[in-house]
Amino acid sequence: MSVHGVCCVIGAGDATGSAVARRFAKEGYTVCVARRTEAALKPLVDQITAEGGRALAFGLDARREDAVVNFFQHIEAEVGPVEVLVFNVGGNVRFPVLETTAQKYFKVWEMCALAGFLAGREAARVMLPRGRGSILFTGATASVRGAAGFAAFAGGKAALRALAQSMAREFGPQGLHVVHVIIDGLIDTVFTRENFAQRVADVGPEGILNPDHIAQAYWWLHCQPRDAWTFELDLRPSVERW
Repeated sequence: MSVHGVCCVIGAGDATGSAVARRFAKEGYTVCVARRTEAALKPLVDQITAEGGRALAFGLDARREDAVVNFFQHIEAEVGPVEVLVFNVGGNVRFPVLETTAQKYFKVWEMCALAGFLAGREAARVMLPRGRGSILFTGATASVRGAAGFAAFAGGKAALRALAQSMAREFGPQGLHVVHVIIDGLIDTVFTRENFAQRVADVGPEGILNPDHIAQAYWWLHCQPRDAWTFELDLRPSVERW
């Protein structure tokens, strides 16, 4: 049995999501990690287990209402009380507006906004009777500023930010800490180093976000006392232009 309960990470990718899962597992949480393909989570689960933590993997299409409802019901019934939700689903794709079909736009919106709503709603549903819990949404530069070629992504992320604001105002007085984290800059991943090699070389090691440092910020947000809660936090390298 975990010391603190359960931390759910939906969108437990190889960078930020995995780092957050490891950070909370280190503190004694059972981490329930989810992404579209359950098999892709095996290295993360094995690492957490080897380090003495407890992690469970779930295949989940977070755009499907029934799947998200069943996910939280199963965890509450079979694993433990959900104390933390980290919604970390991406959707960062680039298409010029004239090449953005309705299908592409809708899919990105589903990933960023609809899935965030479903996950946040179901997390709140199980947390509210206990009067406590943290719901942390991963945002991006696109949450507050649309860039050329990123109309779909900006629309989805801006909607997620608005959702987080509404949830924070509705559920904060009832004990739930809802946070929107703006990640403004490149995150250190294999994909980033392979596809943005020149930019990585130009900015140096302090110009790219370390996933472990992002995870530390998420942990700090969860630990904030109720009299000094943060709703929105920007995380960016010192050399990032903004």
